[in-house]
Amino acid sequence: MSPALEILLVAMLTAAACALPGAFLVLRRMSLVSDAISHAVLPGIVIGFLLTENLQHPLLLVLAGASGLLTVYLIELLEKTGRLREDTAIGLVFPALFSVGVLLIAQLADQVHLDTDAVLLGELAFVPFDRLLWRGMDLGPRALWTMAGLLLINALLLWLLYKELTLATFDASAAAVLGFRPILLHYLLMGLVAVTVVAAFHAVGAILVIALMIGPPAAALLLARRMPTYLFLSLALAAFSALPGYGMARVFDVSIAGSMATMVGVLFGVVWLLAPETGLWVRWRRHRQQQLQFALDLLLIHLLHHEHQVTATAERHRATLPTHLNWTREHLTRLLEEGQRRGWLRQEGDEIHLTEAGRRHAQQQLAMLRPA
Repeated sequence: MSPALEILLVAMLTAAACALPGAFLVLRRMSLVSDAISHAVLPGIVIGFLLTENLQHPLLLVLAGASGLLTVYLIELLEKTGRLREDTAIGLVFPALFSVGVLLIAQLADQVHLDTDAVLLGELAFVPFDRLLWRGMDLGPRALWTMAGLLLINALLLWLLYKELTLATFDASAAAVLGFRPILLHYLLMGLVAVTVVAAFHAVGAILVIALMIGPPAAALLLARRMPTYLFLSLALAAFSALPGYGMARVFDVSIAGSMATMVGVLFGVVWLLAPETGLWVRWRRHRQQQLQFALDLLLIHLLHHEHQVTATAERHRATLPTHLNWTREHLTRLLEEGQRRGWLRQEGDEIHLTEAGRRHAQQQLAMLRPA
């Protein structure tokens, strides 16, 4: 397997592993918590390293997960005071815990290779150099197996607790009544987020983890209306974002993680603009159509009101209609073309008249405006 393919596989597995817990974070409106956890787990990593002197030891994951849970607990503790909102609590807790981790590195681990920049940024280009060897056999990059195992664990846990997590996400009160213990589910999800963030540190770094955990689910939320579709699209968009991101990094010789994070933002922007029902383009067109329909209804009602008035030819004349309705000539021309296309208007010389279909439509609109 070529190094480029190994890097791409690790990126896609990491993206999928991050998107699964990230999908529930987005639904719970807790996206910033992933950023907080990604920084606040540093004390757990440092303490685990000081105890084991091995960056690959499983204890680091355990202590980092505990540090992530402590972060969530402190955020909720401050929020429950009623004086601070969640964003303020996050802004207080995660810099404090992250600073503790930096101080621990500076005081107790300054002679070892535990670089805060490497922890936060990561470097996918180094993935092929860290191999997993078993009985003299090269099984591929260690990160490949780590992220594949993490994806399997995340998928298995979310599959086993799918109903419980979904109900607790949308209606925590109903979940509590049914005995599902939403608080326990909440901290289980936060622990899963913490473990996912830490496991992906060595391969891609926290910056890309945050982008992959939030960007694809946020884009999927604009496209999906059912929970299974939402989860599937979160996985698909996360994995897809790795392809053009890696390609851009190779073409421009820039950071792979930075390129992939950029492509996550680009992908979200495309979905935000072009989503079939909620996209910016669709909403703009719908707004334009509503404006056109309102103006056309107003024109039809105006013509209906003056239809049988012999002395009101000016109210039906193409040259004077813009003045009576306070429109530009260009706007009136567009409305006349649309009205004729729908079969509601006809033009006799310079006078505009209603067709039978246009008369019925105008009468229906007037009936809707009259009080019951």
